[in-house]
Amino acid sequence: MEERIELVATCLFGLEKFLGEEIDALGYQRVETIDGRVTFSGPVSAIARANMFLRFAEKVYIKMGDFTATGFEELFQGVKALEWEKWIGPDDAFPVKGHSIRSQLRSIPDLQSIVKKAVVDRLSAEYGISWFSEEGSLLQIEFFLLNDRAQLLIDTSGAPLYKRGYRKETGEAPIRETLAAALCRIARPREEVLFWDPFCGSGTIPIEAAMMMKNVAPGSFRTFAGENFLDLPETIWKQAREEACDLRKDTKFEAFASDLDPAMVEIAKINAESAGVSDLIRFFPKNALGIETHGRRGTIVCNPPYGERMDTHDKVFDLYSAMGAHWKKLDRWQIYVITSDENFQNHYGRRADNVRKLYNGMLKCFYYQFFKPKEIHSEHAFSRKSFQKERKK
Repeated sequence: MEERIELVATCLFGLEKFLGEEIDALGYQRVETIDGRVTFSGPVSAIARANMFLRFAEKVYIKMGDFTATGFEELFQGVKALEWEKWIGPDDAFPVKGHSIRSQLRSIPDLQSIVKKAVVDRLSAEYGISWFSEEGSLLQIEFFLLNDRAQLLIDTSGAPLYKRGYRKETGEAPIRETLAAALCRIARPREEVLFWDPFCGSGTIPIEAAMMMKNVAPGSFRTFAGENFLDLPETIWKQAREEACDLRKDTKFEAFASDLDPAMVEIAKINAESAGVSDLIRFFPKNALGIETHGRRGTIVCNPPYGERMDTHDKVFDLYSAMGAHWKKLDRWQIYVITSDENFQNHYGRRADNVRKLYNGMLKCFYYQFFKPKEIHSEHAFSRKSFQKERKK
């Protein structure tokens, strides 16, 4: 029977459910889920397949072990007891970094030093050497302390998995590919419904939707740190890439990607070509307030400008108000808007059918979901004057 190992996949806060479902779909067994990470078990080949296919993961780690650590000696002995020689060779580089949250051990430099010394002591005893050149493969060690429990990991991804490799250029405030994929998943792209991002920027949202519908593996366009691990067979990476090619499918899905800036439309077009989905997306410059249904069913998914991306907050609020006024004419269209503005509904002039809190990196955002047209009630529409009064309280 093939040996099973434990892996940890991290994700943006709020995406744990989607990540867990992906892990289930790959046939692996979930062990634990906490904020921002899912632990699961599988064969060694799971390292390659998880990196290749997990659309919502930020990183995939080998879990070396976990234990309680309230003091430095306890941490040192716990790290030293782990079987680092299973992965790290005598010539490999193994830098250390990590985080500590709500734990007695808080000094990151001290924690790095203790973990490094413990790993060196363990490997020195195993290999009979006292000095390590660290000129070979890079195996990044990470520690994560939460509530005095230390978890030790080896990073198999390298660059974060949201860096798919297709995005050659971006705008001023690009959305992470992993978050864009989640927005699409929630909006449920379908072949019979037009998918439209009227603030497309570099095209990330429609590209992720098209990749999802075409079943393009998110790791298809990049390499991973684990490919250089000497103790990982090359065949698992080759098989994962072959599987990714075999799983691609044809689809009649159609997306529109428009933006007021023609230069961004051209950038989005180049990115879609890199992702292999330009055949599913139509790109053109257009004012988002000029959208018309032309009798079609449609879904809008967008990341409109907010404070950092426009001159003033007043301009942002004016835009949101105009969006609400114009888009109420879109008949049966569903509308999904992500923004960091907690008061978006007031400016938009309508209460959302559902609001989901998500994070774009460390920035807290809100995903406002409007499933069907509703009459705009006066109690849901705040005037600018009343809103400014509320802000002063």
